[in-house]
Order: sequence, then structure tokens, then C-alpha cells
Amino acid sequence: MAGHSKWANIKHRKARQDASRAKVWTKVIREITVAAKGGPDPEDNPRLRLALDKANQANMPKDTIKRAIQKGSGTGETGSLEEIIFEGYGPGGVAILVETMTDNRNRTVSDVRHAFSKFGGNLGTDGSVAYLFNKLGIIHVPKNISEDELMELALQAGADDLVDENDYFEVITPHDELSDIHESLKSKDIEISNAEITLRADTLVELDQEMAEKVLKIMDFMDDLDDVQEVHTNAQFPDNFEPGE
Repeated sequence: MAGHSKWANIKHRKARQDASRAKVWTKVIREITVAAKGGPDPEDNPRLRLALDKANQANMPKDTIKRAIQKGSGTGETGSLEEIIFEGYGPGGVAILVETMTDNRNRTVSDVRHAFSKFGGNLGTDGSVAYLFNKLGIIHVPKNISEDELMELALQAGADDLVDENDYFEVITPHDELSDIHESLKSKDIEISNAEITLRADTLVELDQEMAEKVLKIMDFMDDLDDVQEVHTNAQFPDNFEPGE
């Protein structure tokens, strides 16, 4: 399967352990606001539907969600958020792609450039690493269903693959069919803990323990920047690698 990387597992675990609800809400609010530019009705806007699912999972107040939708759709207070993707290389020559949403391009460019240089990386030009990544949908399903049963239901719904990620099953979907497959699984009473469109690389760069530590530091630093929504890499962390080792 395309781009299976332990970074996704590390990030998922980190998100579950993150005690900063305000930080989680900030990212989700930005996602709702930008998604709502495609229309305020989630029935006609698959991206907004997924963002609202994240908001509900994060226990976000309905008034906060409503304001974000109004802001994005132009029916509420004005304000502009811009989506910017940064590409570059980290330690060991691994590719790093950073998705941001910002109301201040200069601030975000400065922060991301500083992050690359701080950890021995280099900010690249547009297209320098994006070609390495494929867009796909992922759905995380808790292990309260058998793998065989979930595989059958997922494939019937149009999924491409199912992966056992130890703590959960990951359903891989075409990015443009994620919303339909997500709704299909929910209609069959399948519990879903996360669903999103992401980017993963076909070819991964294997790292040893020392280099994995260095790459994890830059990934964590990027992920913690205020304007950063998602960070992707083609780094393959060692199977026995655990953060903080």
C-alpha cells in the first residue's frame, strides 16, 4: 500500500495524548472555516462534513462550530484564511510536506523556514517533493469488529485496502470517495474514530535509530507551529522505534 509510515502512528498516538484542547480546537476551527468556503451545507460539502466530524470528536461547542461555518461561507464575521503548502527536506534527505492555514503569509513562511533550518533541513521550491506524495483517504476503526468483517464491508463500500495498525484498523480509500465510504460504514453501525484526506509517499526512506530521532524532532516542531494543519514525510521509522527513546 502507498506510503505506510510509522509517522502516522506516532502522530495518531500523540493526538490522543494531547491535553491541549485549545490547540486541537484551533486546528479544527481553521479546517471548518476553509471547508465552509465550498458552501455552508455539509450535505453538499463533503470536506465540511469531515471537518464537522472532527469537531464533534473534539467535543467542540455548537456555537463555535456555527461561527466557523459562518466565517468561512461569508455569512458571518469577515476574515480570510489562506491555504499554503511548503515543501522541503529534513535530516537524512527525507522529504517533508507541510500543510498550513494562515491569515498572515509572512509569519507562516518565516516560522516554517526557521523550523527547517533549525533542524538541519532546507525549505524547497514548489514541486520539489510534492510529486512523491499521493492523496488518499483514511478511516480509523476501533478494534471492536473482526478484520475479516470490516474488510468485506470496506471493500463493498469502495475502499482500496485495510491495514492492521495494532491499536486500530485503517481503511484506505480514494480521496474523492472518502466521504461516501465514511457514510456507508457509519450506516452499518461501524464505529469510526477518525476520517481524513491525507498525503502519503509511494517510496519511503528508511532511517536508523539516530536519524529517526532527528527527523521526529523536526516533524514534532513543525506539527506544533500555530499555522500548521498537517505534516507529511516519506521517512520510514524503524519498527522498534518509539518516541522519547
